[in-house]
Amino acid sequence: MRQVKNRFMSENKTENNTIYVFIDASNLWEALKAKGKFIDFEKVTKYIKERFSGTTIKAFYYTAYPAEGTRSYSLDGRHKFFTFLKKGLGFEVIKKELKRISIVDEHGEAIEEKGNMDVEITIDAMHHLEKYNMAVFFTGDSDFLALITYLRNHGKKVFIFSSRNNVSQELRTGADGYTDILDIEFIWGKDLKHRAELEKEHK
Repeated sequence: MRQVKNRFMSENKTENNTIYVFIDASNLWEALKAKGKFIDFEKVTKYIKERFSGTTIKAFYYTAYPAEGTRSYSLDGRHKFFTFLKKGLGFEVIKKELKRISIVDEHGEAIEEKGNMDVEITIDAMHHLEKYNMAVFFTGDSDFLALITYLRNHGKKVFIFSSRNNVSQELRTGADGYTDILDIEFIWGKDLKHRAELEKEHK
């Protein structure tokens, strides 16, 4: 009797549903500014796991940060936040320094900073393809449409989390579903700093 019972239980285990979450910090920043609050990533991952009945969830956070000596303020808080995501929440934090490019035009010389992480996100989504059943992207960038189409063609469920002020129509309709994070009230944390300080810290 015990053998029959055990076999029945093993055949009726919850189906595996591993979820990988890919967070484009630069794109997400537009939602934070619109909401006026920081996002609580611990609540976010818990919400996604429960909503999609995930058995396992793994999150990747992609960000570019200013090089030392390029700001008049300390970057310690930013790096402490990266450490919290990695050690406190178990995130994979993929980061790089902002590339500084000298631009010369009729107005003179200026420095432009770029920190696009699209390639890194795409590589990781492809590299780990066999490890997850569902991919959740925090981005509104239409450049990801080709990747999302590829993942869906390979049997993956794909969902987009972004905000109405910063999502392309192609991405909203190209995935299995879209969620406006501005409407999820309980995932938000502390208020953002004064807008002037806010913009300064993320330049």
